[in-house]
Amino acid sequence: MVEVVNRQRRLKLDTDAWSDFAEQALNAIGNNESSATIAFVSDKKIRELNRQFRGMDKATDVLSFPAGEKTNLGDIAVSVDTATRQAKETGLSFDDEIAQLILHGLLHLSGYDHETDNGEMNRFELKMRRKLGI
Repeated sequence: MVEVVNRQRRLKLDTDAWSDFAEQALNAIGNNESSATIAFVSDKKIRELNRQFRGMDKATDVLSFPAGEKTNLGDIAVSVDTATRQAKETGLSFDDEIAQLILHGLLHLSGYDHETDNGEMNRFELKMRRKLGI
């Protein structure tokens, strides 16, 4: 089960639809017995989280907070503000950008780390994007 909450006021988002997508993504990744929580937040909030947990005083698109458990993978924060800007910059739809960020966060919660794995996460993420139609 994936719980999705909207903690920003800029856009109304269909949290049920995003929960369904995240569950499909977990199934594709192979973590169909796991749960996670996803929060849609503002740039201001994700900047606070990034500063507090990573020592980086800037907004980012997605942050993952692994729980280290098999059944509860952890939490993900997605900045709707940054996702909107990135979608415009890359020519993606807003929904595709959000879907990519959710998938990216779920991969981090599943133990992947693109900073240390010699491209393994990136290759798997591209494969999952195709599989999920992103």
